[in-house]
Amino acid sequence: MKHWMTTIAAGAVCLSMTAAAQAQSALNEILDDGVLKVGTTGDWNPMSLRDPATNSYKGFDIDVMTELANDLGVTVEFVPADWKTLVNGVVAGKYHMTGSASISPPRMKVAGFSESYIAVEIYPFTTPDLAERFDGYDSINQPGVKVATTLGTTFEGLAREWFPEAEIKVVEAPARGFQEVLAGRAEVFITSNIEGATLEEKFGVVRVPGTEPRSPSPIAMLLPQADQVWINYVNNWVKLKQAQGFFDATKAKWGL
Repeated sequence: MKHWMTTIAAGAVCLSMTAAAQAQSALNEILDDGVLKVGTTGDWNPMSLRDPATNSYKGFDIDVMTELANDLGVTVEFVPADWKTLVNGVVAGKYHMTGSASISPPRMKVAGFSESYIAVEIYPFTTPDLAERFDGYDSINQPGVKVATTLGTTFEGLAREWFPEAEIKVVEAPARGFQEVLAGRAEVFITSNIEGATLEEKFGVVRVPGTEPRSPSPIAMLLPQADQVWINYVNNWVKLKQAQGFFDATKAKWGL
């Protein structure tokens, strides 16, 4: 009898813990409130781009998050964020998840990630009139060369790692590193092949001659680290949408 009662008590504790975990999940909050809150920077074309005139967003991420909200049967609310506080917003509960972000060890220490659905490679870029000054990474890593980057981005850390001898010029969002190069206040910036292709087409920037891609990085959504219920839902949703061809079609739409 004593053993039987102990077993029942242990089972009750497990059920109680499971119920508590579910009650605390962002998934329950989203379904109860009817709103999926997504943190997005609005400055990563073609992933997330904000129109200041209408305060509306467009891009690959926006389509993905809208589809997720539709499948949840809720509306999506895009919460303005910047790169230096993007992770903090998830941790503090300002939004239930973010759009695309590079998976990195520092972020993994405090936040969870979804399954990856796209990957990026990093290149250095410059303007055509400056391209002949450079030939490979070593030519950038020189005193007097200004490398511009945006505070809080993965690119900031990589710029400091790759070019310790150069002058690293850090700007704070909404300013962007590439804008410093276009304005003539720096010579080089680094970014992903995704954004780089867009900037090549729009502004005519070019990859620095003699450079190969570096730091291939999977991209995923940031999620609350301890919320396994919500992480499981999003991960299975990503797998389902990959199988249905949604991600491939959305990549093609945005030229990815």
